[in-house]
Amino acid sequence: MNASRSTYTTQLQAGLGLVNETKLLLSLYEKDLTANFLYEKSLQSGLFPLVSARRLRNIVIECFAPRYIKTKAANYLKPLATCLPSSTMNQLFLIYTAGANEILQDFIQEIYWDRYTGGRDSIQTDDAKEFVVHAVREGKTQKPWSDSTIKRMASYLMSCCADYGLLSSRRGAKRAIQPVRIQEFTVLYLAYKLHFEGLGDSAMINHKTWALFGLDASDVREELKGLAKNGWIIVQSAGEVTRIGWQLKTMEDVIDVITQS
Repeated sequence: MNASRSTYTTQLQAGLGLVNETKLLLSLYEKDLTANFLYEKSLQSGLFPLVSARRLRNIVIECFAPRYIKTKAANYLKPLATCLPSSTMNQLFLIYTAGANEILQDFIQEIYWDRYTGGRDSIQTDDAKEFVVHAVREGKTQKPWSDSTIKRMASYLMSCCADYGLLSSRRGAKRAIQPVRIQEFTVLYLAYKLHFEGLGDSAMINHKTWALFGLDASDVREELKGLAKNGWIIVQSAGEVTRIGWQLKTMEDVIDVITQS
């Protein structure tokens, strides 16, 4: 196995998209709050009356924390959750869920968009299962997965895509593809996120996260030119070389722009 690649895990089984749960937890979250304190706060909040204490702990510790606390994302997403439409928030949630679950990132890039660009209007559970089987054979998991684990993970991948609006919510062996168009504020957020993580302009444009939305480097350049029209960045492009003037100085500035727009 390529040591530079992340190992696929079964962490996705602890919780899929968890869109509504994430919004509720963001409403409870306060800056620098630990996962354990957030769990206690959520347990006492009364916002999860139908969720057992054990299940709630799994949601907070195994899902919300690695996606949004470890990455500091909760600090930025909390104010956005009250002003952005669900379609945009779902895209931001997808970025962090895929970042914490490499198997989801690769499934969307290699299967979902491949099927869509190939003219397919649906994806079958068997497509997901074949993807997982191939990954296990290639050594992308720490140890071989059992047939039951492979079957479950295939189902989880399909359901998670449905949670974020990429596939229809109708349960079954086949789900309709619902193509997603990246939102302007998603482009703004993701570009600056990658920039503040220390990536150079070329590395930012070519980053794999854009592939979640079916974008290649040339598509990203066009999206960035759209941001430039609002004065959020300055884009200088000559052929394959693109230089960006970053007008906003902190991620907090980015959040302010979005919330005030």
